[in-house]
Amino acid sequence: MPTPESVVVVAQEQFLQAFALHQRGVLDQAQALYTQVLDKEPNHVDALHLSGVAAFQCGNYQEAADLIERAIALRPGSADFYINRGAALRALKEYDSALASYDRSISLRPGNVDAWFNRGNALHALKRFIDAVASFDRALSIQPRFAEAWSNRGISLFQLSEFEAALASYDRAVALRPDYPEAWSNRGLALQELKELDAAIDSYQKAIELRPNYAEAWSNRGLALQQQKHYQEALASCDRSVEIMPEFAEAWSNRGMCQHELKRFDEAAESYDRAIALRPDYAEPWCNKSHALLIRGEFERGFELHEWRWKKEKFTSPRRDFQQPLWLGGESIEGKRILLHSEQGNGDTIQFCRYAPLVAAFGATVIMEVQEQLVGLVRELKGVAEVIAKGERISSFDLHCPLLSLPFACKTTLDTIPFAGGYLKADPLRLETWRDRLGPGTKPRVGLVWNGNSGQQNDHNRSCPLSAFIRHLPAGFHYVSLQKELRDSDREALEGCADIVHFGEELLDFSDTAALIELMDIVVGVDTSVTHLAGALGKTVWITLSRNADWRWLLDRTDSPFYSSATLYRQELLDDWDGVLRRVMEDLSVAYGR
Repeated sequence: MPTPESVVVVAQEQFLQAFALHQRGVLDQAQALYTQVLDKEPNHVDALHLSGVAAFQCGNYQEAADLIERAIALRPGSADFYINRGAALRALKEYDSALASYDRSISLRPGNVDAWFNRGNALHALKRFIDAVASFDRALSIQPRFAEAWSNRGISLFQLSEFEAALASYDRAVALRPDYPEAWSNRGLALQELKELDAAIDSYQKAIELRPNYAEAWSNRGLALQQQKHYQEALASCDRSVEIMPEFAEAWSNRGMCQHELKRFDEAAESYDRAIALRPDYAEPWCNKSHALLIRGEFERGFELHEWRWKKEKFTSPRRDFQQPLWLGGESIEGKRILLHSEQGNGDTIQFCRYAPLVAAFGATVIMEVQEQLVGLVRELKGVAEVIAKGERISSFDLHCPLLSLPFACKTTLDTIPFAGGYLKADPLRLETWRDRLGPGTKPRVGLVWNGNSGQQNDHNRSCPLSAFIRHLPAGFHYVSLQKELRDSDREALEGCADIVHFGEELLDFSDTAALIELMDIVVGVDTSVTHLAGALGKTVWITLSRNADWRWLLDRTDSPFYSSATLYRQELLDDWDGVLRRVMEDLSVAYGR
């Protein structure tokens, strides 16, 4: 019978064999020997720890955490044990426990760079991005040439929307490790957010050169090319991404967006469906599919899917978490007080406030919360009992509904859009003030609007330089700018054109703009809140649209079911504003005999 001493000797010999195999990467044999060691000597602390490490390397994270926990119980003063337990817990997505493990390691060895680095990773997973950056900074203060820490620091800064600082971190990472494809790809994301698209594409290309099968870099490259309107090349890049990684939901969604821009809507819907099948909770393809349906006039299903917008990571309007229930048309609202609240931009509020009289007709008392500059205008809307500005105290109500959810709640179809002939009106006092301000008219008055909110995601597709308008303005008209704000790029063009009257800051809110529109014979402009307002007032409005116009203008139509007074002029070629403006101004001259 072997003596206890001989068992210990054999166990130690097997441990050394296991350790040697572990170092050579022969994990299955190493683990088998670690198990034999622990059968003979259950409290062999190093075998417990390294068996846990091997289990982690084999993807057996719970087993790894349990084994390392047993090692810690025997040797609670080992900083390395806590780091490795933290790694296993992080793989199990137990981020709080992982963080506690890293903190314990640091308390035992404050200068342990790996613990600070991994602590930053755990904090990032917990979305505590400021704390994560601080942890990465601590790691870098110990080891400034730690490329991975620079890169991960950049990832946390990116989540904080500190894109320039993120880019600087990625630059440090690739300077230290020029063969670091993840850092090159993430660097591209930061450049993309900074709208440096050529540089972003170059960065993605560098990542792809280093790792030709890097699906994420191919997908991100496709998104950047799409933003440059190189849709065919963007689609090819997304195709390559899903070829490499067919289970990559984000790449399928990006592919669908490219196909949408190419007006291949059936194919786009199929790509979105592939993304959804892979990630049923992924909001972007659901919402993008809604746009593919809406642009073709499939309103009932399209508006239903449009409710996914609230789950998008970067949706422009935060979700309102009221205690009162959301109304989406499923129950009677007769005798109830309902809050209809604006979301997204001014144009969206103007377009969809048309539903307030319809909701009032269902027997509800309607309270509206809108952007401050729209309060005076919406106050005159039929059926509205109370209007408040965003940020003001809201009186009591029973139910609520965002404005862009009303088409879904009211089961709107292409043929049942309410009040297409106009539903807003100008304030009579403002109208008289602006009538006096303009003076008697001797020529037809044309209101002009050439750009919208520069911060709007799709602004690059809808806004147009003033200089393009000026080149095509026919003589014999009195031109009035309906722009409140003037971009620096348009200021010189306006100052050099005596034919356009510009009031700018005299337009205090949309009530002033509405009065000025009423005094025009016609409004001509791009897709922006002012042209929506003209349509909502029932004023004749000609709207110039990019080749890839927003879903609300539908496909290839020259009329709008939302505004019966609108005529749509679409680009025939991508970004050809001259072509579309030439047609508009020729028709203007014919219409008024000029």
